[in-house]
Parts: sequence; structure tokens; C-alpha cells
Amino acid sequence: MNPDGTEILSVLNVSTRYGLNIALQDINMVVNKSEVVSVVGANGAGKSTLLKTIMGLCPVYGGHILFQGVDISRNDTERIVRSGIAMVPEGRQLFGPMTVEDNLILGAYIHLGFRRPKKDVETNLEEVFNLFPILSERRKQKSATLSGGEQQMLAIGRGLMSRPSLLLVDEMSMGLAPIIVKQILQTIEEMNKSGVSILLVEQNVKVGLQVSHRAYILDKGRLTFGGSSEALLADEKLISAYLG
Repeated sequence: MNPDGTEILSVLNVSTRYGLNIALQDINMVVNKSEVVSVVGANGAGKSTLLKTIMGLCPVYGGHILFQGVDISRNDTERIVRSGIAMVPEGRQLFGPMTVEDNLILGAYIHLGFRRPKKDVETNLEEVFNLFPILSERRKQKSATLSGGEQQMLAIGRGLMSRPSLLLVDEMSMGLAPIIVKQILQTIEEMNKSGVSILLVEQNVKVGLQVSHRAYILDKGRLTFGGSSEALLADEKLISAYLG
């Protein structure tokens, strides 16, 4: 889907740290409505910290984060999820002993908390199953018994159960076979076409840039590039300097 130029997420001069160690410094970036944006960088560059900061899991020590024009910089994670942001964490972090269906229902807790009709959650489930038919076949299976690719599909599906306007995806391709990565990339594109804006963090540069409209390079907690994914892919010197 073509972005419409309206900023859905604005990160303004944001800094954060772990103890005395600076993890992110003066980060400025935007995600527009209906846009897929990639953040790429070497291991330890601060990519996951950026997503955790947006989600309220790491404190903002400086700057502001705006979501749909509202400052969420000091909101707790639950309030951020209720505002319309969801995250697919690195490592998936599924509840292994629970079934596929129960993991998905947990993703809809904000609807259940507001006593939304059960049919709303059922509708969400069916939409996820349409996106990932294999999960429908495995709906009563414990998530720990799924393959790595199926677990990643489940983690994405769980994130979608809250009906987010913005989905953060952390290291989508990690540990997956290329054919599975290709399937999930196609799903990312389908989600985007349905109107979900996506901020994708990837260590695999080609994977991240293949599906995104724009990209940022994060290096040692600082942004060193921001522009079209096409331009970055074409700049071999930039990729060599920052991404190896």
C-alpha cells in the first residue's frame, strides 16, 4: 500500500540508557500511515531497544514519542497497546504449554478487558486464520510443538489480535529457512495492504529492505541514514560501512 504521508509515529530526539550506558541517543524518525519502515543495523546497534522504548518497556530519558499526534513517551505498556500499537518480540515469546488458539486469544486481552462482544474476538481469530491457514489446522496444538516458522506466524498473529494501527516486528527472520522468510514477507505485505503500518527491525539487511518503503540505519545507538529502501540497497559503500 502506498503511504499517504500522514505521520502515525514520530520519534523526536529520543534517548534512553541502561544504567549509565547510553543505548539510544537523539533518535529522530517517523513512520507514515500505511507505510512499512525498516530499521537495520549490526547486532547490538540498539534496534530492539528502540522498539522496547516505543512500547514503554525501556524508559525515555529524553525527547518525545508521538503516536497519532498524542505523546505516549511516559505511558505504560498496556496503555500504549490500547492506543493501537502492538509488538512481535524477538524470540517470539509464546506460551509453550498453551494452545495456538489460547495464545492468540491472549493477544486480544484489550478487547476482553473492555468487555467487547465475544464475536469480536472470534472475528479477529478468523482473520488471523485466513492470513495463516496453518494456524487454523494447529489451533488446538500446543505452541511449543510448532515449527520455528509456525511459531513466528503465531507471534505475528497474536500481535494482530489487538487490531493495531501500528505493528512493531523484531527480528522476523531470525533462525528461519529462506522459504519460510519469503512466506512471512508476503504476509507482511498483505498486512500492510490491509492498512496496518509496520516498523520492522532486522539484522538481515536484504530481508528488511525487500519489503519496506523506507529504511533507517542504526549504529551504536545513533541513526546514520534515513531514506528510501531502494536507495539504501543501491548504496554498496553505505551497506559495507555500517552493515558489513
